[in-house]
Amino acid sequence: MEKIKLIIFCDAKRKYAAEAVEAFTNFAKDKADILTTCFRQDCSIDVLKQADYAVVFGGDGTILSAARDLSETDVPVIGVNVGKLGFLAEFSLEELEQHFDKITKKEIVIENRMILQCSVSSNGKKTFSSTAINDLVISAGNPFGMIELKMSVKGQALAGCMGDGVIISTPTGSTAYNLSAGGPILSADLSAIVITPLSPHSLSFRPIVISSNNVVEITPQKLNPGTMLSLDGQLQHKLAIGDVVKVERHPGAFLVVNNPTRTQWDTLGSKLNWATKPKYNI
Repeated sequence: MEKIKLIIFCDAKRKYAAEAVEAFTNFAKDKADILTTCFRQDCSIDVLKQADYAVVFGGDGTILSAARDLSETDVPVIGVNVGKLGFLAEFSLEELEQHFDKITKKEIVIENRMILQCSVSSNGKKTFSSTAINDLVISAGNPFGMIELKMSVKGQALAGCMGDGVIISTPTGSTAYNLSAGGPILSADLSAIVITPLSPHSLSFRPIVISSNNVVEITPQKLNPGTMLSLDGQLQHKLAIGDVVKVERHPGAFLVVNNPTRTQWDTLGSKLNWATKPKYNI
């Protein structure tokens, strides 16, 4: 029987990551062919497409980076937590070894999660383009005065936003910055886009959820010198008056191998203490 082909993503500088990769490599040497090890765009798309699975050792940042690299492929991600929180990492090393045979036999659910495509145009010329797994954020930046943004959906005016900026989030990213800013939690397998203002200068501007087939355009009206567009907290692009930020669903997907021992809601409870009971006096 032909062995499955794996690509490993790892930040070797992260504490415990190199040790976890070594332990897994020893475990899998007779069970799989490990093609190569990658980190942040140092593997070509042709190499990535050869894999059956990508095993990502790290925290959420490493997984987000790997997922962007894999967005043009159909390679599922097995996230192994060696970070601080590891909200996106479904497995511990021990759980991965325990369920490895079921994964290779495709007996474990692979969840298809939508991702976003973001581009910036200036005077009709595209100046920036990338995918986002969690979110894209326009933040006020230095000297931290309020900025003003105009937003439209499918060419129809949505709202003007005065404040510290805006978050455009995927369902996967709804439990990240969006959640901290008061946005809603979405089931990760939904197809939807969340728009959450950051400290809006309005009592009535609340987060909204729209269908993923919409195209969102953001046109800055007033900015600070340090106003930035940030994707997944990792990629940055400075914005200027006259820029148009366009956000839409990317045709690819973030394919996640689910841990059969827990659900998204279990993870919310265990990692973020979501919906935990009050501490009653008995």
